[in-house]
Amino acid sequence: QVQLVESGGGLVQAGGSLRLSCEASVAMFSINVMGWYRQAPGKQREMVATMSRGGTTNYADSVKGRFTISRDNAKNTVYLQMNSLKPEDTAVYYCNAYTPRSYWGQGTQVTVSS
Repeated sequence: QVQLVESGGGLVQAGGSLRLSCEASVAMFSINVMGWYRQAPGKQREMVATMSRGGTTNYADSVKGRFTISRDNAKNTVYLQMNSLKPEDTAVYYCNAYTPRSYWGQGTQVTVSS
């Protein structure tokens, strides 16, 4: 079992920044892929950014150049730094761990006002 606890969401104006955190209950080396996903009202959940155990990252085209995924193995924590936020980034953001079982956090709301 992997438990994930997200934090860092909130309300920000367009152009602003937020950093999301996701702390895992197990060591990072036991997780194949850590990722951030988001779900806006009325839309399907979509991948935002992922990082493999080896450090390979992958980003959705819509966030490339604005968002950065990183991790701190000592803290069992993965981060999502979000810059130049847009209203269309408004969504509930979920942390995911793939071990290869898939585990989800409870989600954190990000709201970007225009």
